[in-house]
Amino acid sequence: MNTTSVGALIVTLLVALFVLVTLARSIRIVPQARAGIVERLGRYHRTLQPGLSLLMPYVDRVNPLLDMREQVVSFPPQPVITEDNLVVNIDSVIYFQVTDPKSATYEIANYLQAIEQLTVTTLRNVIGSMDLEETLTSRDQINGQLRGVLDEATGKWGIRVNRVELKAIDPPVSIKESMEKQMRAERDKRAAILNAEGSKQAAILNAEGEKTAAVLRAEGEAAAAVLRAEGEATAIHRVFDAIHNANPDEKVLAYQYLQALPEIANGTASKIWILPAELSQTMAVLGRAFRAPEGNSSD
Repeated sequence: MNTTSVGALIVTLLVALFVLVTLARSIRIVPQARAGIVERLGRYHRTLQPGLSLLMPYVDRVNPLLDMREQVVSFPPQPVITEDNLVVNIDSVIYFQVTDPKSATYEIANYLQAIEQLTVTTLRNVIGSMDLEETLTSRDQINGQLRGVLDEATGKWGIRVNRVELKAIDPPVSIKESMEKQMRAERDKRAAILNAEGSKQAAILNAEGEKTAAVLRAEGEAAAAVLRAEGEATAIHRVFDAIHNANPDEKVLAYQYLQALPEIANGTASKIWILPAELSQTMAVLGRAFRAPEGNSSD
């Protein structure tokens, strides 16, 4: 092989290599959910969409591809001073999405760092107008204010802030201890109030139960007394009717009266036995009753 042949082979190889490189620089495949910025001679030319794209080799240059999906960024804890001069550490999370690749490339040098710094400054402004208690209980309000400010500021960068969340709000240790003591005292207070309310309700229910029982017992005793009196009255009426129907004479009545005297005298409360005035009349009747048979026999 002579020198001419070697030189021709080298030239052929160089031409083939040049063609391959040219073809490689002329074709660009962009994955889904990605976008590429094409600069022609140093100036913006167009934005590459997902799929196969043809470029002008050695004239067009493609910047690093941008991710068009929603991204999540968690920022480290930031010390923030509240309105009542207390330092709290706040962790934040931001959900954002690139909507305009051209603006995200040329309007801001580092949009991620810009979002972080903007979040910190906005967070300090918002928290600085709230006291500690309001800060701990107003997360939704803080999130809404942060999202509004960030979305307005990042709109010209071709970025949309979809959501801002505060992961944690950590007050100083001394404040935590004071809050725990206060919460414990509140819980003890509520427990004492509930116990007192329970005791009060129990006492009221017991009193109402005793009252109801006493009323029912009195009503029962009254009803029993009425029934007893009615029974005694009925018995007296029946005895009276029986005596009236039998039409007894004075002798029988006097005899019954004498039989009733021992029962009257046997009462436990009877300390003095007073003879009724009718006793002499009764004895006279009995005397006549016993003398009458003797007189008849003498006749």
